[in-house]
Amino acid sequence: MSTSAQLRTALADVLAEDGTLTDPAWRSAAEAVPREVFVGSYFVPVPDSVPTRYRPVRRGQEGWLEGIYTDRTLITQLDGRTRADDVSDDSGVVGSATSSSTLPSLVLSMWQQLEVESGQRVLEVGTGTGYSTALGAHRLGEDRLTSVEYDPVVGRAAAAALKTAGYAPRLIVGDGLRRDPDGGGSAYDRLIATCSVRYVPMAWLHQVKPGGKILVTLSGWSYASGLALLTVTGPGTATGRFLPGYTSFMIARPHDRPPRPTLELLPGEERASRIDPAVIGSWTGSWVAQLAAPAAERMGAGAEQILWDVSTGSQARTAPGPDGGWTVVQRGPVRLWDRVEAAIRLWQAAGEPHQDGFGVTVSAAGQRVWIGAEDGPGWDLPV
Repeated sequence: MSTSAQLRTALADVLAEDGTLTDPAWRSAAEAVPREVFVGSYFVPVPDSVPTRYRPVRRGQEGWLEGIYTDRTLITQLDGRTRADDVSDDSGVVGSATSSSTLPSLVLSMWQQLEVESGQRVLEVGTGTGYSTALGAHRLGEDRLTSVEYDPVVGRAAAAALKTAGYAPRLIVGDGLRRDPDGGGSAYDRLIATCSVRYVPMAWLHQVKPGGKILVTLSGWSYASGLALLTVTGPGTATGRFLPGYTSFMIARPHDRPPRPTLELLPGEERASRIDPAVIGSWTGSWVAQLAAPAAERMGAGAEQILWDVSTGSQARTAPGPDGGWTVVQRGPVRLWDRVEAAIRLWQAAGEPHQDGFGVTVSAAGQRVWIGAEDGPGWDLPV
């Protein structure tokens, strides 16, 4: 059986070989920080289960440690309360993931993308299990890192794990989307978020120094995501671009959609669709659709898509047309498909770029995502 140290080295080798780990200092952190201290027992999804069931993998059982050093996200909490050690049924339970240990390749990649340098102060929003926090503390020094966790139960567990691993960064339990109460004004050189948000909280732009950087995943109620690196240009202003790749995080709880009743599909106005609905099932297509209809939740697949605006009750649903093409039925005060069609056609006219062809500008006047250049076509975020 391999030891933790052997498994850490093996994982670091894999991440170096595939190009994820390029900085020797971050590789040293990956080899030093024991992920098992932060994860403990965890859940894995049961293949092909609908709705998804999660099977507990308990500390010490066969395959537990090897699973921790597999490059994958490990679910550590369901429904805001249930942990793997709380579940006695080995066949698993149904729930919604609310806390996790993100796959190491993504955590380490994001730390490198943040472009943080020795001596700089960093604010991390979303302590989670504390694994990412430990990597940052190892690389930068614990006195240079502050981490904020929204969930007090998760925060206490992370604090205990960090202490066990020998790290003591400054930890706060609270809403990381608000200003650090003891941050001392524009105190940070970098901010990294391990949760997603619908828009960039203005508080962040007042606690990162001008010239400092913010790395954050922008998402929404359809759960499409894009990772952006912003440079703070002044108090309350920033601009940046989205990065290559495919990054998603659980949305910050204050930004998550409100509870909704069971969806009931109602009659509406029918017409032909001017786009193939399947395009909004692609990674960037779903992102563009979400920009156009930010309050909508997306369901369905292929030609059969459903959009439901959870704030107004507006609906749109598509289907294959009887004679080819596609139809859409819309109802409610917001014509969701009209907005999505227009956005998709703008994106297609620009050559269907991946998200690294998009940028974002943030100020007190609003927040806007655009294609190509800042004066190009774009959409306002739902601030």
